[in-house]
Amino acid sequence: MAKLISSFILSLIISIVMPSPGHAVSYCNDPCQSLDDCDGQLICINAKCNDDPEVGTTECGGGGAPPSTGNLSTSCQQLGTLTCLGRSYPTYDCSPPVTSSTMAKLTFNHFSEGGITSKCDGRVYGNDELIVALSTGWYDNGLRCLKMIKVMGGNGRSVEAKVVDECDSLHGCEEGHEGQPPCPNNIVDGSRGVWEGLGLDLHQGIVDVVWFMV
Repeated sequence: MAKLISSFILSLIISIVMPSPGHAVSYCNDPCQSLDDCDGQLICINAKCNDDPEVGTTECGGGGAPPSTGNLSTSCQQLGTLTCLGRSYPTYDCSPPVTSSTMAKLTFNHFSEGGITSKCDGRVYGNDELIVALSTGWYDNGLRCLKMIKVMGGNGRSVEAKVVDECDSLHGCEEGHEGQPPCPNNIVDGSRGVWEGLGLDLHQGIVDVVWFMV
């Protein structure tokens, strides 16, 4: 009986001290699988917890920040700030200039979740379709709606995708945006089909890409 009690107590101590893998919190440069895996204001970039370049955190000494997109024009200035759950996010009504090789950050958009219709044509798209949403400046008041862009990953693979929605860089945090913060001004928000077409792992969270109009 004493051995059984000792084993139970040991198991209980281990369960308290060792967090469940499903709820583990990761710190600077620790591996991560989603944007919510990292501690505090860190975010998951290229499968590691790093400083959030949009918020300007320096908890990782800046070493974890992703490579600069290089073409963030000084003509596109931050318009304001919104606060979601105690965290501040910049807002923009513009994006970097569109060129023959516009550098951007690729994020994941689960387009079919909740039956939400696209801003361009009111359709509910499947997540396996090659579709994207663009940051407010690149969306350009809908002028790029239903047009095709080519997205190229750093691995040399590319896909052609249709613009069907806006990744709102100006608004966010409220109920109408499901509590989500405003989108950075250099985002190509791609479906699972886009990620898979580029041969990328969704767990990377944010990936550097280049895009241009087709």
